[in-house]
Amino acid sequence: MHLQSIIDALEKWAPLAYQESYDNCGLLIGDRSQICTGILCCLDVTEAVVQDAIAKKCNLIVAHHPLIFKGLKKLTGSNATERTLVAAIKSEIAIYAIHTNLDNIREGVNHALAQRLGLQKTRVLLPKKGLLSKLSTFVPTTHYEKVLSALFKAGAGHIGNYSECSFRVTGTGTFLPQEGTNPFSGTIGMRSNEEEYKIEVILPTNSTEAVVKALLASHPYEEVAYDLMELSNEYGDVGSGMVGYLPEPMEVGAFFDLIREKTGIPCIRHSAWTGKKIEKIALCGGAGSFLIGEAKRSGADIFLTADLKYHDFFEADGKIILGDIGHLESEQFTIQLLNEFLSKKFPTFAVLNSEVQTNPVRYWI
Repeated sequence: MHLQSIIDALEKWAPLAYQESYDNCGLLIGDRSQICTGILCCLDVTEAVVQDAIAKKCNLIVAHHPLIFKGLKKLTGSNATERTLVAAIKSEIAIYAIHTNLDNIREGVNHALAQRLGLQKTRVLLPKKGLLSKLSTFVPTTHYEKVLSALFKAGAGHIGNYSECSFRVTGTGTFLPQEGTNPFSGTIGMRSNEEEYKIEVILPTNSTEAVVKALLASHPYEEVAYDLMELSNEYGDVGSGMVGYLPEPMEVGAFFDLIREKTGIPCIRHSAWTGKKIEKIALCGGAGSFLIGEAKRSGADIFLTADLKYHDFFEADGKIILGDIGHLESEQFTIQLLNEFLSKKFPTFAVLNSEVQTNPVRYWI
């Protein structure tokens, strides 16, 4: 198994185009052409995790948090990050980071936490814009099904929980084949009329190359006419945070007990209770203070996230409960999420979880 095959699978699942501008996802160390002997999944890469990878004979570490986040000007082993990098390079261990791009996909980090809490009817809390395009093309009626099926297979036509979505209208196309052409129909030197369908489909912008390639391969015309338009629509499957519902409303204390039972979180920092039961829940794994306003606008009874500062809690303003459940604690199920995805994609390959405790935060209870 070459490293590139694993990277391709990860980036089809959580495209690098979905990471935030400040992030540093993707292959951080390693040769894409090297043979992979095993994969170790973790949240953070530390010296101990690299040693764990060596012991388990894994030469690829897939981590949620990027080891290289800020700019490096030297590599002398003078701090923990540099020492970890040196150890990985010496042992020829590749490191791949899948961070905010995994946060931002519908079935990613937030979905894993929502599932753990038993939430239903989940949706992305703050969908992103500018990630969708629309393809319009013109196909002879005899080849409509062939072309449309190829577009769907390449990734076009998904809107929310619906697939194979398209629009078509019948019209007449005209063309005059010039000398040296090989027209699908008609005669060189004579204008022809062809009954055609105009097809429109929506696609993720990062899938444009694959969709256009499928169009050209399936279309019968020598010269294929098509238009691509970038859209400002929200992409409901990609974005920050998640919101969903409990099966039944719960008292706040009972819900906090449920969180501790399902996640093992030792404590919850929170704002004042509002006096309402908990039913609609917004959440964001990791640092999510930037979503407080969106959580309030969603009508959620509580917003669960991490890394809230003292003044952030004032923003609750009696309208919502803000709960800080800890950074690693809110993302702890990401390791198993990565393992399950990779094991399913590569069922005959060794995919292991690191057992190293990397949380730098301790609690006195």
